[in-house]
Amino acid sequence: MNSFEIAAFGATPALVQRPAPQPAPSEVRVRIAACGLNFADLLMIEGKYQERPPLPVTLGMELAGTVEAVGRDADPALLGRRVAVYAGSGGLAEAGCFPAARCVPLPEGMPFTDAAAFQVAYGTSHVALDHKAQLQPGETLLVLGAAGGVGLTAVEIGKRMGARVIACARGPQRLAIAEQAGADHLIDSTTDNLRDQVKALGGADVVYDPVGGDLFTQAMRACNPDARLLVIGFASGEVPQIKANHLLVKNLTVMGLYWGGYLAFRPEVLTDSLSRLFQWYAEGHLRPHVSHTLPLSRAAEGLDLLRQRKATGKVVITMDGAATA
Repeated sequence: MNSFEIAAFGATPALVQRPAPQPAPSEVRVRIAACGLNFADLLMIEGKYQERPPLPVTLGMELAGTVEAVGRDADPALLGRRVAVYAGSGGLAEAGCFPAARCVPLPEGMPFTDAAAFQVAYGTSHVALDHKAQLQPGETLLVLGAAGGVGLTAVEIGKRMGARVIACARGPQRLAIAEQAGADHLIDSTTDNLRDQVKALGGADVVYDPVGGDLFTQAMRACNPDARLLVIGFASGEVPQIKANHLLVKNLTVMGLYWGGYLAFRPEVLTDSLSRLFQWYAEGHLRPHVSHTLPLSRAAEGLDLLRQRKATGKVVITMDGAATA
């Protein structure tokens, strides 16, 4: 089978041939149809991600496909099921073995491309806004990077939870996508002063930040008293430094969120969240935005789209010749 992997951290990923793996007792083997790319895949390549699996590493954190074999201790009812899996790695291959407990059955009619774009982006935003920040109806939510993979889902989920949403993104084309997702107000980070614009709109009660850098500082200065700031990631490449006295004066709370980390200590937070999200999808309230769909042979191009910030929403890789529905 084909596998897109790195032989060493910092090395250029390459497509290589591997034998099809056999599932361990508690695992299943999934014939992978699609894999969603994430900014974290770029960090994994560089060896800068929170987790460093043993080398060589098959890239791809989230995937969707069909269970084609089960280990002896896994539920045999999973055989033949269409599932989504958050794997952490291993998704950019034609098949892979993953813990049966991580398999989430797909709603009827959900295409594999939607499923592969769903878990990390929607899961991150829902856990952040609901479980961590406890966003309330009528509050003002400021979303940075609002046209990106996770930012766009934060706009959708924030509106679903009854918030007034201010979307900040780079340029009118990206802002138009955020507006289609439900944003009430738009701020162009390339031309507008974020702090002044947000304060003119009454300030922010919750800030969702996957960008970091100077935008975080501007957003913090535009917060209302008792606001919550969600640190999701650092797509800008710059980790902001927070002055504790500013937090004290305004009674601000800064919360970090590593979505996958909950698997180690409170997996029910993720499973409960995904159950709610798949229900919302089935009811027609959520629609993943996939700006690019590429075959496995062009996975490097997909990663480059993320690196150069040319994608909106998600980039999904399909296995060459695989069905995507």
